[in-house]
Amino acid sequence: MAESREWAPPASGIPVPAGWPASAATHMALNGVGGFDWDLDRERVHLDAEALRVLDVRPEEFEGDPLAMLSRLTPDDAAAVGRTIKQALAEGHASWGAYSRLTRRDGRFGWVRLRGRVVRDGAGRACRVIGIAIDATDELAQAAACLREEEDRSTESNLVVEVTASLARAVTVRDVTAALTGNRRMDRLGIASLFLGQVEGGRVHVVSDAKETSWVPELQFTRIDDDYPMSEVVRTLTPRFITSPEEFARRYPTLWPHIEPLGPSAAAYLPLIAQGKPIGALGLLYRHKTTFSPQERDLLIALGGSIAQSLQRAILFDQEHDIAQGLQTAMLPRTIPDVPGAGIAVRYRSARLARDIGGDWYDVVAVPGGRVAVVIGDVQGHDTHAAAVMGQLRIALRAYAAEGHPPATVMARASAFLHELDTDRFATCLYAQVDPAAGTTLVVRAGHIDPLVRRADGTVRVLPTAGGLPLGLSAQFGPAEYPVTRAELAPGETFLMFTDGLVERPGADLDDGVRLLAGALRDGPCGLQNLADHLTTVMGEPATEDDMALLLLRRDGDGEGEPSPARRRHQHVAPGDPRALAEARAVVRDAMAEWGMPDRADEAALAADELITNALVHTDGGAVLTLRLLPDPAPAPAHDGAGPARRLRVEVHDLAADWPRRRHPGDGEPSGRGLLLVDRLADAWGVEPHGSGKAVWCEFHDPGAGAPAPGTPAG
Repeated sequence: MAESREWAPPASGIPVPAGWPASAATHMALNGVGGFDWDLDRERVHLDAEALRVLDVRPEEFEGDPLAMLSRLTPDDAAAVGRTIKQALAEGHASWGAYSRLTRRDGRFGWVRLRGRVVRDGAGRACRVIGIAIDATDELAQAAACLREEEDRSTESNLVVEVTASLARAVTVRDVTAALTGNRRMDRLGIASLFLGQVEGGRVHVVSDAKETSWVPELQFTRIDDDYPMSEVVRTLTPRFITSPEEFARRYPTLWPHIEPLGPSAAAYLPLIAQGKPIGALGLLYRHKTTFSPQERDLLIALGGSIAQSLQRAILFDQEHDIAQGLQTAMLPRTIPDVPGAGIAVRYRSARLARDIGGDWYDVVAVPGGRVAVVIGDVQGHDTHAAAVMGQLRIALRAYAAEGHPPATVMARASAFLHELDTDRFATCLYAQVDPAAGTTLVVRAGHIDPLVRRADGTVRVLPTAGGLPLGLSAQFGPAEYPVTRAELAPGETFLMFTDGLVERPGADLDDGVRLLAGALRDGPCGLQNLADHLTTVMGEPATEDDMALLLLRRDGDGEGEPSPARRRHQHVAPGDPRALAEARAVVRDAMAEWGMPDRADEAALAADELITNALVHTDGGAVLTLRLLPDPAPAPAHDGAGPARRLRVEVHDLAADWPRRRHPGDGEPSGRGLLLVDRLADAWGVEPHGSGKAVWCEFHDPGAGAPAPGTPAG
C-alpha cells in the first residue's frame, strides 16, 4: 500500500505528458484544452485554469476531489467515464479516452472530451493519470452538421431516385405530375409549390400545379420572350436559382406580386430539355431555404433531365392517344337516330394505353317496319388494325341490317364478309332487332356476352341467348348458323349490351364483373343518360387496358301500370334469302301461340307464305310481314264469353303499285293459285294502298268467336 503523505499540486500549471514538446502547454491553453494530473495513491486531482473552465468547475469550490471534477457531466456519462478509467487501470492499458455530455451552470448544453495516459511505477502498478480536457462542443456540432448535411443529401438523393423510378412508369402528362407530387415528395424536399410547364407554340403552358393553394391563373400561359423565369430558362436553356425574396422581386418585378402571397424564400427554375430542344420548364418554390449548395444544384439539374425525358414520352403518348381516339371516334356513329317508342344511350371509353385503341363498337340502325337494330361488338386485338377492321365490319353489318334482312341472316353475312377480308382477326358481336311498339326483341349472339335486362321494378336479370361462333370463324366451318332468341321487352324495361372491357377485372373471373355490372344497373338512376354515366363510372375503376362500349335501350312505358302484352309483330323478308320464308312462318306460329290462337297457326302461316311469295316474285324488292291482333268489331252471338272476340290480321307490304288479281289457272299451269289458297284459308282478305306501294292482307278470327265464312273478300 502506498505511503500516505500530504498531497500538493504539481509545480507546472498544465501537466504535459511525456514526449510532448515544451510549447505544448501554451498551444493547449490557446485552443481550449485544459490539463489535469490525477494522483491515484492520494485520490486527488489537479486541474489547471483551462481545465476548470472546460469542465465548468469553480476554483474556489474545487479541492482536488476526482468526483467533483466530473460533477458537471450528466450522471450517465460520469458513470461511463468512471467505468472506462477503471477498465483501463485493471487491464493494464496505457491510455483511455471518452466523450461526455456536460450541462453548464447557465443551462447551456455542451460536450467535453477527456483523454488520459496511465503512469505506472517500477512494479507496473498504476500510480498516476496525466490527461487533458477538451471543449468538444464546436467539434461535435460541426460533425453533427456534416452528418445532417450528409443525411439531407442522402434523403434528397433517395427522393430523386424514387421520383425517377416513378417517372419511368409514367405514361401520360398527368402521370408525370403524379410522380412529382405523390406521397408528399415535395414536402419532404422542403418544396412549397411546384409548377410544370410545357412548351406549346411559342408559349409556356403550365400544365400542372402541385397544390391548389399555389395556383396562379396569370401564369398559366406565358410567352417565351416574356420576363418570367420559366420563359427565361426555356429561352436560355440555363437553370435559375433564386436565394431570397428580394432577389426574386428585383429580377422578376412583373411576376413577384403574383408569387409573393405564396411566401417563397428561394426558388429554382429548370429547363426541361429533350434531344437538344426545350420542351418545358420546372419551377420549385421553397419556403424555408436561403441557399443552394453545389450538390443540391447538381441534384436538381439531374432531376430536371429525368423529368424532361418522361415529359417527352408523355407528350408523344398523349398526341398518339388523341390521334388514335379520334380515329376510333370517327369510326363510331356520329349521332344516334331517334327511335319512336324507345330511348337509347351509348357510351365508349378508349383503352388506357395509346396502342390499345381496340376494336369495340356500337351501332343503331333503323330497319323497315318501325323496328330498330342495335349492335355491339369487339374485334380481336388492341391496335389500329383492329380499329380498321372494326370500321369495315360495322359498315357492312349496318348495310345488311338497313336492307331489312332477318337477324340471323345479318350475322351470317357479316361473318362471311369478315372471313373474306385480308385479315386474321375475328370479332364477337351481339345483334338485337327490337320492335318498340310491340316489344318483340330478336337477339343473335356471335361469341359475345349475354345482355342484361332491368325490369320496370328495378330488378335485373341476365337474358340467356343462344349463340354461334364469333364472326369470321363461323364461315370457316361451312354455312354460318346463328340461332335467334326471341324475347319481349315490356314497357319501361331496359336492355343492356356491352363489351368485355366493361366487366373485365385483373385477377377476377368474368362472371364476377358481370355480377358487379348487374348490381350497378340495379342501383343506377332512372334517367337513361344518367344511368349510362353511372355504369361507366362504377365499372371504370380500376381502369383496364381494354376499351369498352355499352348500349342501353329502354322501351317507353305506357303509363297505365302493368305492362300490356305485345300485339304486333314485324318481319322483313329480303329477296333471295332462302331462309326468309321459313323464318316468316316461324314468326306467325310463335305469335299465334303466344296470343292464344294455336288452332289456326298453320292456316295463317301458309297464307302468309303465299302472300310473301307473291310479293317476292312479282316485285323487285323485298317485303315486310306485319301481324296484328285486333278486336273483332262485330262478334257473333254464339261467342262463348271467355273473352272479347279477336282476329289476327296478316299484312304483307311491298313497294309495287300493281294490285294482285285472283286467277283460276288451268291444271297445267305451275302458278297462279296463291290468292285462291289465301281465299280458302282466311276469313277475309283484301288489298290496301300503303305509302308508295300496297299491303295485301288477310284475317283469321279466333275460333271461340263467330266468324264470317272463309273466302270473303273485303275489297
